[in-house]
Amino acid sequence: MSKLLNVSSSPHVRDQVTTQNIMLDVAIAMIPASAYGVYQFGVKAALILLISVLSCVLSEYVFESLMGKPITVSDGSALVTGMILGLNMPPAIPLWIPFLGGVFAIIVVKMLYGGLGQNFMNPALAARCFLLISFAGKMTDFTYSDAVAGPTPLAALKAGEAVNLTSMFIGKISGTIGEVSVIALLVGAAYLLFRKVISITIPAAYLITFAVFVFIFGQHDLTYVLTHLCGGGLIFGAFFMATDYVTSPITPKGQILFGILLGVLTGLFRLFGGSAEGVSYAIIISNILVPLIEKISIPVAFGKEGK
Repeated sequence: MSKLLNVSSSPHVRDQVTTQNIMLDVAIAMIPASAYGVYQFGVKAALILLISVLSCVLSEYVFESLMGKPITVSDGSALVTGMILGLNMPPAIPLWIPFLGGVFAIIVVKMLYGGLGQNFMNPALAARCFLLISFAGKMTDFTYSDAVAGPTPLAALKAGEAVNLTSMFIGKISGTIGEVSVIALLVGAAYLLFRKVISITIPAAYLITFAVFVFIFGQHDLTYVLTHLCGGGLIFGAFFMATDYVTSPITPKGQILFGILLGVLTGLFRLFGGSAEGVSYAIIISNILVPLIEKISIPVAFGKEGK
């Protein structure tokens, strides 16, 4: 109570939670998906995750050292970026590609814009989209000798083939390292919600809007909708990437609008676009529109000149 009586500049009451605490919780929440990815795809998946993390951490350290800036790798943000990037990689990807992606994510998307808090889009997803454009063949090759081979469930669904919803939920499917097991992702999401690192607003608005969109413009079938919800990294994106503090709105109404925009864009890309996925592009496009969303959703001041 005595701290509240101190005269100082705002903010007058500060939370004890630090950036390092938050990033550590996010990293812990991704452990189930990472562990299952390594179990599913083998040692190569662990190497991809390791390379992605090392690339991001080293890029941040080297850049800040050369620029004479304070070293911030201990805050854990580079670790989280590396894990997200690695979990978005196909299990058979050459190791130099996630390394290049880590350099792009940290140097181009994060550090050149001023570091943590200044980047205008999610660094890991921006790097993934950069790699998808630059190395489309390797980034969409999900065959792996030690795991399930063949097209991803959404690619099969788009081609009119039958998919196994139970296998998607468990994770016995083709896909990127971190998106295959819905169970593992939901365990991590539950941890983030329990720790109050994220709120349910953006994921709920995202998933509900997407489900309604797919039901209206896709097939009026519950299994079809659930297949879309469980595939293509939608759960991963909704809980771990769309909720990024820096690139998502801070206003309550803005978060709902953000989630709705994500759901509509993802539905448009999946149902009417050439790709069966769409989550990554939907999130980074929505990231760019966050300033506009916050401008139209900012609460009106109470009192003079307000309502």
